[in-house]
Amino acid sequence: METTTHVEAGNELHLNTGFVRKMLVDFIRDQILNAGFSKAVVGLSGGIDSALSTYLAVEALGKENVFAVLMPYKTSSPESRADAELVVKELGIASEVVDITPMVDPFFADAKASENVRKGNVMARMRMIVLYDRSLEHQALVVGTSNKTETMLGYGTLFGDMASALNPLGDLYKTQVWQLAEAIGIPRKIIEKKPTADLWQNQTDEGELGFTYKTVDRLLYYMVDERRSETELLAMGFNKAFIREVKRRLMQNQFKRRPPLIAKISQRTVNVDFRYVRDWGI
Repeated sequence: METTTHVEAGNELHLNTGFVRKMLVDFIRDQILNAGFSKAVVGLSGGIDSALSTYLAVEALGKENVFAVLMPYKTSSPESRADAELVVKELGIASEVVDITPMVDPFFADAKASENVRKGNVMARMRMIVLYDRSLEHQALVVGTSNKTETMLGYGTLFGDMASALNPLGDLYKTQVWQLAEAIGIPRKIIEKKPTADLWQNQTDEGELGFTYKTVDRLLYYMVDERRSETELLAMGFNKAFIREVKRRLMQNQFKRRPPLIAKISQRTVNVDFRYVRDWGI
């Protein structure tokens, strides 16, 4: 897809990393403690998003209260596992390796599933089954790893990698994840490698999406955060086909960004009229 843009590079996606870091650390600590827990479980893939969530969780709760789960499949890149193990070593946290191959291969065979996306969704959901099981074992909450770019575009598996009890990265575009990761001191090899969900061999995020994170983040910022019209976006130099494709993905994937819809038949409906702490006990 042609995504050429003549928009001048600016500071629209620049983070005050010190301020955001404190906000996210406080968020993790407050949300976990307020829910009556003290520990976190993170699925550690070897990518930058899960690494950043893990670093923030350790800063919020202490290394003794964060447990990492590595969940490779037989075709997973050895580099991904090595990078995940590097994070474990750097942070000094407890971890476990759970090979999901014997869990998902029988399902693939029985369901005659061969398409990459279909198999990838099963793997993502199996990893979440493992993660939530370990969260019960350790009496911990699952900390999410999906960033704002992925969430906006629906680039994730519902009830798979998009599932969590709390998500510190959900309002950071991928470009901003890189900024914060660098400021925190995540190993450079993790920051600099090509983003991949590692769901099949040679898969990359940007190859699958059809455009770069840098390009789409800038468009999403103007389209979503600043609510610019298509006319304004065209005048700024964004390609029309690119604008419409991103808008289509935003609209099509709205269902992934909200809890399951509940048909309202009473005066107080979960996630409609009954949502907040102030409702408790009333």
